[in-house]
Amino acid sequence: MAAPDASTVFPLAGYDRLCFLQNLVQHPQISVGAYTYYDDAETVDNFLRQVRYLFDFTGDRLRIGKFCMVASGVEFIMNGANHLTHAVTAYPFAVFGHDWQGAMAGKAYPRKGDTVIGNDVWLGYRAAILPGVHIGDGAIVGAYSVVTKDVPPYSIVGGNPAQQLRPRFDAATVQRLLALRWWDWPIEKITQHVGLLTGDVQAFLTVAEAAE
Repeated sequence: MAAPDASTVFPLAGYDRLCFLQNLVQHPQISVGAYTYYDDAETVDNFLRQVRYLFDFTGDRLRIGKFCMVASGVEFIMNGANHLTHAVTAYPFAVFGHDWQGAMAGKAYPRKGDTVIGNDVWLGYRAAILPGVHIGDGAIVGAYSVVTKDVPPYSIVGGNPAQQLRPRFDAATVQRLLALRWWDWPIEKITQHVGLLTGDVQAFLTVAEAAE
């Protein structure tokens, strides 16, 4: 049984807008796991343009796990977009230098840490992910959502700001899925179980746990 080649940029023959991202993204502050794909109606180069305000001096990272589904227009807003909120003004004087360069002496812009997308996460069309957000494994983010806070594993969120609409499975099932971490299996084992992975969750758990 053969799996698709993870090193292929465009895995669908004759279709050059869906790509495996890890083979395209060459940026020291962005990491993407195997088989995560991005689908863009215009050009795959748009992905890097959709990672907004990622500057080397902020030091933050965007980390995306394996087997994620990133729809066209998804935006990642990074820490470089943050401004002062408790000062008299939010205006970034120091950025423009000259006699303004000392405006931030002894101060720091807000920083919310890395943005982390788990494994098997579906990010819907034109969703926006704000700085420092962690989206758990197996989560689904609805189209046009603005995600301002962490998303629990295997939950469905939507809206602006995004709110949890419902969990995908009950809490016990979620814990069993997180323990199995199917995305870390050897690709041969994943290929062997693709029929179960796309079927009933309890049937999958029964087989997968018995094989552990």
